[in-house]
Formats: sequence, C-alpha cells, structure tokens
Amino acid sequence: MAFAAELKRLSFEILSTGGTAGALRDAGIDVLDVSTVTGFPEIMDGRVKTLHPAIHAGLLARDGVDEAVLVEHGIGAISLLVVNLYPFEQVIADPGCSEAQAIENIDVGGPAMLRAAAKNHARLTVVVDKSDYEPVLTALRNGEPAAGLKRSLAVKAFAHTAAYDAAISRYLHAHSEHSDRLPERLNLSWQCAGELRYGENPHQQAALYTDSTAGPGQVVTARQRQGKPLSFNNLMDADTALQCAKAFTDPACVIVKHANPCGVATAADTKSAYIAAFDADQSSAFGGVIAFNRPIDADTATAILERQFVEVVVAPTIVVDALPVFAAKSNLRVLEAGIATQQTPQWDLKSLEGGILLQQRDSSMLDPTDLKIVSTRAPTDAELKDMLFAWTVVRFVKSNAIVYAAGGRSIGIGAGQMSRVMSARIATMKAEEAGFVLAGAAMASDAFFPFTDSVEVAAKSGISAIIQPGGSMRDEEIIAAANELGVAMAFTGQRHFRH
Repeated sequence: MAFAAELKRLSFEILSTGGTAGALRDAGIDVLDVSTVTGFPEIMDGRVKTLHPAIHAGLLARDGVDEAVLVEHGIGAISLLVVNLYPFEQVIADPGCSEAQAIENIDVGGPAMLRAAAKNHARLTVVVDKSDYEPVLTALRNGEPAAGLKRSLAVKAFAHTAAYDAAISRYLHAHSEHSDRLPERLNLSWQCAGELRYGENPHQQAALYTDSTAGPGQVVTARQRQGKPLSFNNLMDADTALQCAKAFTDPACVIVKHANPCGVATAADTKSAYIAAFDADQSSAFGGVIAFNRPIDADTATAILERQFVEVVVAPTIVVDALPVFAAKSNLRVLEAGIATQQTPQWDLKSLEGGILLQQRDSSMLDPTDLKIVSTRAPTDAELKDMLFAWTVVRFVKSNAIVYAAGGRSIGIGAGQMSRVMSARIATMKAEEAGFVLAGAAMASDAFFPFTDSVEVAAKSGISAIIQPGGSMRDEEIIAAANELGVAMAFTGQRHFRH
C-alpha cells in the first residue's frame, strides 16, 4: 500500500483489477479499474480480465514507433507494471490442496503482462519483487529509472515467470499417470539464497540456491544460530551428515569429514551417541561436521567442545541451554534444521560439463525380512543388528565403501578407493588405530565383492558377519570363502554406490 500511495504522490494513475483494486480503495488510494480501460467486464470469476489489446498494447508500445496506433485506438501507454502472481507454490505446499485448487491458482494474465513489459523494458519498468519497490521509487523521484535498472528488473521478471512455469510443470508431472517416469524436459528453478565466499577452493565462485519446495529438516533451510558464514564445503558435509543421521530411528550422531562419515553411532541420548561417534575415529573427527537427529542440549554441546575442534553442528533443534555453551566458540557454525515435515526430494542431480545427470534419490530402506542369508551359518541377533547398522551407514560413504560396525556404532570406515580390498584394509587399519577389537564385528560393502580378498582381509581381522548386495560372477566363491572362514553372510539384492 505504501508503494501505491507513493506512486499516487508522484502523479501516477493506477490501474488495477478485482480484489487488489478494492484493497487500494479501502486504503484511500484512487484506482482505475482495468475493466474501465478495456471496456469489457471481468468474466469467468476473474479468469479473463487483463488479456485485452488495451492492456497489452499499452505495455508493448514502442517509443517513436507505435504512438500513432495508440492514438488511433485511444489506448494509453503503461510506464510501470507491478504484478504479484497467484500464489501457486504456496497453495500446493498445503498438504490438503486439491488438484482443482492448484489449477485455479495458475496465473495466466499476470505472466502474460510480465513478459510483455519485460520484453519492452527499453521503455517501461517492470517489478515482481517487493525488495525492488524502494529502488524504483527512488529512481522515479529523480525522474526516470536508468536503462541498467530497467534491464535488471526485466531479467528478474523473466526469471520469475520461468520459475513459476517450472513449478507448474513439476506439479502437473508429479500428479500425472506418468509421474514415475523421468520428465522429457527438465525444468529447474532455484532461488539464490546467498553468495558464498568461494567454492570448493578459493579461486572458485559459488552461491547457494534453494528449491522452492525445500522445507524443514534440510540443511539449505536451516536457521544459523551462530558462527561464521557457511562455506561450500561446510554445506556439502552438513548435508551428508544430516541425511545420514535422519536415516536412523534411535538417537544418532554422525561426524563427516571431507564428504565421508568418519564416525557414526546410535545411543540412548545425543551425548552418548556423540562420544561413541567421536571415539570411532578421533583423528578424522578434528575439524569435522557433526549432525544429530534429535535436539541437542548443554551436556552434548559441552561434550563436543571438550573433545574436538568442530566446523559445524546441525540438529533438528538446539535446546536453549546449549546456546551459551556453543557461544564460547564464536566461529562455530550452529544450525537448527527443524523437524522434517515432508519426504526427501525424489530426484538427485549431478553436474557434467555441458549437462546434468538426473537420477532417483537413493533413499531406499532395507527391510530385514528381505535379506537373503547365503552362508551356512546364520548371523546371531547381535550380528544382524550390527549388519543392518553398517548397511545404513554405507549408503552415505563414497564408493568403494566398506563399513565395520559393532554395538551400534561404526568402528572402521574405508572410503573412495579404486579397489574394494583397499577400502577393507583402510577400515581395518582405522579400527585397529582406534583400539577396537574386531572379533565379532559386522562388515557392510556398498557393492558386491569381485574377489574373495576383501572377505579374507575382514575375517583375518575378526569380522564375523558380512552384509553385501551380491550379484558377482564369483558369488559362489565368495560364499564358499565365508563358509570356510566361519563368517555369516547376507545378500541385500541392492547396491549403494555413491560418487
């Protein structure tokens, strides 16, 4: 209203429609109904009101070219267009939204006017963002908005309508009979949430962009309670850590360092889970990112700061008494992600030079009843529990990935090696370095074993149970080796590569 009032003070004549015109009049602002200009009433419950030559000619008329046409047809040129589109994305965000309601909130006239005005930005000014009201008013008070400002506003308008159409396209696809298929044309739109100091390295420019569907329980929408601005690598690691933590139902702590979990544990409370995760690999935890799937309190915060240097802590909520504890380390980034109210986004994107790869997100959860026990000896209940824990963790470790687990925590992780046996050796080395006894522990492999060597390395260290996808040409040899070594083995039938 303040924007419109200032426009009137600057001698603008304001055209408007329907409810907006009524609201302006209620605020004491003179307004001319669009129907008065078009000579045609709003019809079909307001579906048709601005789609008229008297409006679009007023927007598209070019200086020095179309004046005679305007005079001939008695049309006035429009010099400023301000449009707030129907709130389509806000409406569909309501779980109770019906498809009929969604369709009715697809704006037609608004995008058409925005595109016309943006196309003709050499003459007129188009505004779609409230944050631009004041810069535009400042320019108008001094005469005419500069060409550079008009161009930037036009760019924003086209981006705005493109994002609007992309949201509609995604919604209609998701609610079609072919929703399980990959879209023929991928329409993507993200809003810049802020520039970052740099990317993975200081010489790389970077920014964070968020999807309009992002909701609570995600790093990109988290509230930062304290600390330095988040870096590119902070965000990548925090996302991995939080996703891994959310995969557990018991209180869990995940410590990530350089894109891989280095310590993961579940326990009766967050403090106990943190201490167990930290003890899994104390040296790698230094400078890491820590995530929880439960609120963290002062005791947990104190335990963290007593033991290590940490870059980021993220949890659904930060209990009030934890904030003064964290404040002692002013640079520490503390994120409150909120409680997830929606499912994880369905699609996962990977960038290529000149393109992107789109895949369904790997969010499958293993049903223990689907396990196929292939060894002569079946796992004990304790072994089975450790196998399932390790299988949950291995989904978040870069392949080739090996995870050793015992007692509800990781005790050795081997990640990102070119050969699987090397990952197994690293996991063994990590476990021994931390002082763990591997006898009776479980092993998870994100993909099948091409040879028996990884099984032999694990069994020699004391691993007594192995969970893996199966599907190797040498499965019979692998199973025979497990039987010979007295190792229980289960096949999941699914792989968890992570690149």
